[in-house]
Amino acid sequence: MNKSYDILIVGAGHAGAQAAIALRQQKFEGSIGLMGNEKYPPYERPPLSKEYLAGDKPFERIMLRPESFWGERDIDLLTGCRVSKVDPMDKTVTLSTDDEVGYNKLIWATGGTPRMLDCPGSQARNIHAVRSRADVDKIMAALPSTEKVVVVGGGYIGLEAAAVFTKLGKKVTIVESLDRVLSRVAGETLSRFYEEEHRRQGVTVELEATVEAFETNDDGMATGVKLSDGRVLEAEMFIVGIGIIPETGPLVAAGAAAGNGVDVDQTCRTSLNGIYAIGDCAAHSNRFADGAHIRLESVQNANDQAKVAALDIMGEECEYDAVPWFWSNQYDLKLQTVGLSTGHDEYIVRGDPANRSFSIVYLKDGKVIALDCVNATKDYVQGRKVVEGGLSLDQTQLANPDIPIKEVESV
Repeated sequence: MNKSYDILIVGAGHAGAQAAIALRQQKFEGSIGLMGNEKYPPYERPPLSKEYLAGDKPFERIMLRPESFWGERDIDLLTGCRVSKVDPMDKTVTLSTDDEVGYNKLIWATGGTPRMLDCPGSQARNIHAVRSRADVDKIMAALPSTEKVVVVGGGYIGLEAAAVFTKLGKKVTIVESLDRVLSRVAGETLSRFYEEEHRRQGVTVELEATVEAFETNDDGMATGVKLSDGRVLEAEMFIVGIGIIPETGPLVAAGAAAGNGVDVDQTCRTSLNGIYAIGDCAAHSNRFADGAHIRLESVQNANDQAKVAALDIMGEECEYDAVPWFWSNQYDLKLQTVGLSTGHDEYIVRGDPANRSFSIVYLKDGKVIALDCVNATKDYVQGRKVVEGGLSLDQTQLANPDIPIKEVESV
């Protein structure tokens, strides 16, 4: 496969696919190679833990574009390829097959690999991640013979998967090592609301529970997870959702500046000449995090960084400065988040969580920095403009759900 492309994109998830699309939208006429390590064309990741796992959407409906789209736009889709080495001097990448592919400019959009537990029994075949179609296909194939599921990790992926398994009639236990679920991404009010909701739906939620080992049988299958307090939770299936490790090895080996991900500037350029990084693997300075260098694992970030990289390649002035937003579907609850609540010094609850429609407004130094909106889309839409503008609003009015956020007075 000794080919060469004007633009080679490594990683065919949301970020990589959007970069290829954006380049063609900007009338880029050179050759584009879109390289992915899976055998499938680019597809959406969020539905993997929701509609796809539930069987509500077939794979064809979660593809980012019809398979014919890529060829029609002269984008060379290179599936089943894994890059083992990047040579920024020769402008080549080496694949695990030892084939070389050349490039003029490289966009690194590899995302990350699931962080798995490293303890006795953790290699058992019925311990799964939820990151790729292959992961979820394995889970779905095993569901008919599964009654009990243990989900390790109380973040979005773990909670979404737990909600789907519950809907499918499975007995589910969530094991979270910290003292509340969603602790890394939300305030305590939202955490307790979701804990209570999962318990109400029949899920067992174990907090401050650390996994010591998996008990396995002679067939190499896990039969139970042993906690640090000595209890063993028996199940036929185990899901681990404890985050990802950014897939940056070849770039770091080539000399790219990196820490928690590959460091990029506001145009998504790495420290290596002619190489960009976008999406889950890219660490950037974000004004919505007080300028901190962070990675954002979201479709919004993937798409927006892809567009910035494409514009920069085309010689257009553009810097990444998008407000972060996220969403999560669990049971009949639609959570929409805008901004980053980390570092907030106060918060306001709009509405009554008991009514299953409310928002939590996070403030720092009197300014609105984020909102978590549960079944409250109007608050989300109107609050987005407040977060983008870094506005200070009258807190008494803000706490009144009968006053639309757009009508709350500034202070």
